[in-house]
Amino acid sequence: MNIANLLRRSARDHAARTALRWDDEEATHERFADDAARFASWLLGQGVGPGQRVGFFLPNTPEYLVGLLGAWQVGAVGVPLNHLFPDAPLRHAVVDSGATHLVVPPGDVPRLKALLEGLPVADHLVTTGPGGGFAAAIAEHEPAAHVVSRLDGDDALIMYTSGSTGVPKGVRQTHRNVAAQVDAVIDVYGLGPDDHALNCMPIFHVAGLQLVSLPVLARGGQITLMARWDPVVWLDLAARLRPTYGGGVATMVVDIGNRTVDAPVVLDSFRVFMYGGSRTPSAVVRRLEAGTGVTPIEIYGQTEQNGLAVSRAPGETCPPGAMGHPLEQVVQVRIVQPGGGDVPPGSDDVGELWVRGDAVTPGYWNREDLHAEKFVDGWFRTGDLVRRDAEGWLTYVDRIDDMIISGGENIFPQQVEEHLAECPDLAEVAVIGTPHERWIEQVTAVVVPTRAGVEVDAVLAWCAGNPNLRGMHTPRRVEIVDALPRTGSGKLDRPSLRRMFAPEGG
Repeated sequence: MNIANLLRRSARDHAARTALRWDDEEATHERFADDAARFASWLLGQGVGPGQRVGFFLPNTPEYLVGLLGAWQVGAVGVPLNHLFPDAPLRHAVVDSGATHLVVPPGDVPRLKALLEGLPVADHLVTTGPGGGFAAAIAEHEPAAHVVSRLDGDDALIMYTSGSTGVPKGVRQTHRNVAAQVDAVIDVYGLGPDDHALNCMPIFHVAGLQLVSLPVLARGGQITLMARWDPVVWLDLAARLRPTYGGGVATMVVDIGNRTVDAPVVLDSFRVFMYGGSRTPSAVVRRLEAGTGVTPIEIYGQTEQNGLAVSRAPGETCPPGAMGHPLEQVVQVRIVQPGGGDVPPGSDDVGELWVRGDAVTPGYWNREDLHAEKFVDGWFRTGDLVRRDAEGWLTYVDRIDDMIISGGENIFPQQVEEHLAECPDLAEVAVIGTPHERWIEQVTAVVVPTRAGVEVDAVLAWCAGNPNLRGMHTPRRVEIVDALPRTGSGKLDRPSLRRMFAPEGG
């Protein structure tokens, strides 16, 4: 079960079809697999073999996917590194993974040389682009014909979390994990060789790799890569190339909706447009629908679940607020009460989502100490609070550690955000708990206005008139900012907000 076999078989079956497109260039599936096999030959010449780690510190470029396939072909483990990592977490991830080689853009070489000084990997930086070491490796080597066998439980990837709460953790993803996830995505969305993905989500994240790139390649489809997020460029590509498949994290949905709500752009080619990464208020989703005509599909998953665990099929109608059904071919789920015991389907009670199955990681790289904390009798504790109705539809509520307890009442920030986002003066909203002398914690709203001149008192007055923001759910404090902090994968960085507005001892 080497994921390389799946991709190489698809490349043979769809040899002449376009696999990758970037800027004004494109590559067929045949070239994609051939270049990967040539890189595999180069890796073999470097002494890279089964179980060794090869790192990729890149934006979305063709070398990313070519390099991963080449690494898998020789039995190596790919290590996608967040291209937005600052120095400390980046150095930690490289050192912790034990990567022997790094594929990097030429412009990042000076930084990495200095950051990794004294480590052997600093002498094995393979540069992308014309004239780079990656291109030379492909040009100077014949394609390797053999695929090194891997077992289901052998690691295919180590993906490092964004690390907003501390040192990044390396999540192990086996060949079985990745292959099962790819198969489930193909199944639920009905992907085929005629699908064309516009991939703006980073490949260092499960959304860009396991949800978009690998399933499309495995079915002989094509991918247009965006090296960096730009809503103007995305709208142009979406209108001109007419992709059928894609999506974005919450920030991207905000950007597209805000840019098109008063100047609509018809994007009727999308068969599947996913959104997720963090809960997105329905007002933001409605702006996207109004501006583009796209009906988006909410997704739920984590790096530990290889990307997608809950969704709905295209054309399927969810109850209001629900995300979808669990992908039962790759995950089983439990909803567990805080004190233990399962929450029965159809109950209004909230519980933590536990998962197990083919898509779920076997654990963390070099972090055996986390196993007892995150796994219970083979079940992975997601840390996410959900409800499940009688038909099995799951509704996301919040993260356990984001919950605010004010005056003894449990308040879920994302429920407040859902209603606060309806305010016409606000483009983005985030809610955190901050200290209060009487209530212990208070609801604090950090907001990005739609225009200059929006004042705190006006936002508070709007909240006071909203029947869904009464009692303890009323924001008692409002902070206006130019932008909300985001992690490298585009998620709202609540820990940074807490450090800004609720510092320890503050």
